[in-house]
Amino acid sequence: MSVQQFSVFPSLSDSVFSDRFNRIDKLFSQLTGDSPVTSVPAYDLQRVEDNRYALTVSVPGWKEHELEIELRGGRLSVAGHREKPSQEASGEAREENTSWIHRGISRHDFQLSFSIPEHMKVTGASLAEGLLSIDLIQEIPESEKPRRIPIAIGGQRTLEHQ
Repeated sequence: MSVQQFSVFPSLSDSVFSDRFNRIDKLFSQLTGDSPVTSVPAYDLQRVEDNRYALTVSVPGWKEHELEIELRGGRLSVAGHREKPSQEASGEAREENTSWIHRGISRHDFQLSFSIPEHMKVTGASLAEGLLSIDLIQEIPESEKPRRIPIAIGGQRTLEHQ
């Protein structure tokens, strides 16, 4: 499982540390034979307008019924769970007789988790050409939007009735 912070303004230091972490993770994975933490799908996050965002997750080979998007308690989760195909339909009997020379296409379940700002809503999702696109909008109520308070010059002025 991968937990990511949804940040409107990513900092340079985050990307530097992230790159170093990815290198160390790959090194340990090569030494131990485990799959690296960074084997979760790649994603892009784009600001479309002031309050609209687009999250695109690379999921080649996944079907829409194998993917799940959930928004709960300030967390957006994107998960993929492979269905176990029947032996006749998938040709598993044929695969048992073959040996892999290299199997680099990721076929394991995954889960991405993002911490998102308050009042963020998912407005839609689509799957096309191996890309899962999730549309997000942040709708802040008028009562919670920042507002400018005017400052009076020279104190209060009172009107006298004559």
